[in-house]
Amino acid sequence: MTEIHPGAGHVVAWMLHEGRRNTHMREFGDEMCRRVVEAGIPLWRAFCGIHTLHPQITATAYVWRRGEGTAERRTLAHGTEKTPAFMQSPLAEVRRTGRTIRRRLGDPDAALDYPVLEEFRAEGATDYVAMPMVFSSGEINSISWLTDRTGGFTDAEIAGLTEVAEMLTVLVETQTHRRITSALLDTYVGHRTGERVLSGAIKRGDGETIRAVIWFCDLRGFTTLSDSLPRDLLLELLNEYFEIAVNAVAAEGGEVLKFIGDGMLAIFELREGDKVADRCAAALNAARAVGHAVAALNPDRIAADLAEIRYGLALHLGEVTYGNIGAPNRLDFTVIGPAVNHATRIEKLAGKLDRRVVTSASFAAAAETPLISLGTHALAGVSEPQEIFTLPD
Repeated sequence: MTEIHPGAGHVVAWMLHEGRRNTHMREFGDEMCRRVVEAGIPLWRAFCGIHTLHPQITATAYVWRRGEGTAERRTLAHGTEKTPAFMQSPLAEVRRTGRTIRRRLGDPDAALDYPVLEEFRAEGATDYVAMPMVFSSGEINSISWLTDRTGGFTDAEIAGLTEVAEMLTVLVETQTHRRITSALLDTYVGHRTGERVLSGAIKRGDGETIRAVIWFCDLRGFTTLSDSLPRDLLLELLNEYFEIAVNAVAAEGGEVLKFIGDGMLAIFELREGDKVADRCAAALNAARAVGHAVAALNPDRIAADLAEIRYGLALHLGEVTYGNIGAPNRLDFTVIGPAVNHATRIEKLAGKLDRRVVTSASFAAAAETPLISLGTHALAGVSEPQEIFTLPD
């Protein structure tokens, strides 16, 4: 049995007790690698790559180099794992086979069978080890260690680094699952809603009454487009339109709650200390941003013989119930109430009035931006005619 470097035990003990409380992986990695060096293992560079479940990112990696301070965080877009640079790397081999790879780069006859090893040796590395990090699910990630000491790592040091990697696997799996859960909640229900769910608001009926600016927008002529456009072009249209709207709302601190076909429901919540006029201004800024972005995109779509993006948007200020509704085993965290219905019915007037943006009287009264009255109009399900407003041209 190979002797384990005694310093590795101190690093593992720190990871198990004090270190695991640091949930910032970059800070944790910095401290862990620093302690490895202080324990007497001549680490020069360390790399840790973790696959993640994210709509835009396939993996997150951290790279530490001795003497360079903070570790570098890298994200890999989907498709990176299929590039020649990755496929021809030792890390790809580790993920495929689950086996440790070691190359003594200081030896004249070392096998430089991966292109990156030539780069490492040119930088002064003398020994390279890539190890699997096997999660409880069987998923294999990887960590690699490099030294620049003449003669490379000793067997005891390799055994010690193996112990560190095994403890790191346990900690990283826990943190990765937390990050995946948070990222998925952010993606599918929104950041603030996700925080509420993670904090324990998960039972049917959990909720609260809040005051908010309600945003509801949808595409005009979507039924006709659905019947006439090929599926891929229809999805492309929806994605371009929603990307513009979501980015505009998020940039102004709003929260997108759901997509309903071609419609999008969002809120600009009034939290303690918020001024009503400021939240109205944020919603109006987002509405203008959507208008500018669509106006910039449509000429290119028309030139490419694609359908023009045409939409309607309503803004309303009111109280809503924000919480969990649905069946015991299938819940939706959303807003409900007369104010939501009011917003959707106002939006239907946008097309009839040939306006892209319309607002309720309550919104117009609270906003400091002068808005133009479009007169009073009957709304389905509302007893009294309502005055409707719009942005100045």
